Amino acid sequence: MDGAELELERRSKFLSSLIEKKKAKEHQEQHSKLNVRVRAADMPVLLQDRAFRCARDQLDSMPGKLDSKRLALALKKEFDAAYGPAWHCIVGTSFGSYVTHSTGGFLYFSIDKVYILLFRTAVEPLNR
Repeated sequence: MDGAELELERRSKFLSSLIEKKKAKEHQEQHSKLNVRVRAADMPVLLQDRAFRCARDQLDSMPGKLDSKRLALALKKEFDAAYGPAWHCIVGTSFGSYVTHSTGGFLYFSIDKVYILLFRTAVEPLNR
């Protein structure tokens, strides 16, 4: 490569890094608006955002006391319908877990003081 091509590549990398930083900042601002804190994740950002919005909508629709079963069921149904079967969801204010999940299918986050674990397991066909 000659000098002009190297300079063009350097500038392109610089602009790409600026764009990525801006996207990360916008993503963080969105989390702040929803009062979300990601604890651990192995999930694409688009799926994470969908989980955050679904959880926030469900929590906002609950008058008074938290209905953790209803929230867990809503998230599970949402993800089963959108991304296929075998999604599992645990919701509560205090729980422990140890799960095996499919690659790209794990999210542990909190909204307000509610903790949510959403994960996907592999579905293997039955051999009959």
